[in-house]
Amino acid sequence: MDETEFWELIDATRAAAEGDPEEQADVLVDRLLQMDPELVLDFARHFEARYNRAYRWDLWGAAWVLLDGCSDDAFDFFRCWLIGQGREVFEGAVHEPDSLAELLDEFDDEIDGDGEELGYAADEAYEQLTGTVAPDLGIAPAPSEPEGAPVDFENEGELAQRYPRLWERFRE
Repeated sequence: MDETEFWELIDATRAAAEGDPEEQADVLVDRLLQMDPELVLDFARHFEARYNRAYRWDLWGAAWVLLDGCSDDAFDFFRCWLIGQGREVFEGAVHEPDSLAELLDEFDDEIDGDGEELGYAADEAYEQLTGTVAPDLGIAPAPSEPEGAPVDFENEGELAQRYPRLWERFRE
């Protein structure tokens, strides 16, 4: 599975789930179950690489504004959700986190921002296909700390200055 096929699968499952991240995870597992286990592992490698790439302080700050607070676990789930939004939203957010204000058409704080189940989809499908736990993916581990300069999440002035578009749309 190449990068284009990865993103096509993400887009197709999001569309089939009408944007609901929990439903998207279920649809994704169903689609992965139709593939060879090696392709499922390829999907998992693509997902994990993007998940690790999004481990950035500036993106965590954007998630903090968007979600009105964001713990360690919530940021993990946010990164899964962000991947589930597709290539354009993901790449835009990683490049310029404040651009999420324009990249997200709608944002329902009841269901959006938490894609925990998406993070488990490949593992679940692989285990159902093979009866075994997925092996090590052979990719570089996530950094121990987020990349970039730390953000003071408790300083609303700093957040408003660093993320003016997100602050205006989601906090004011």
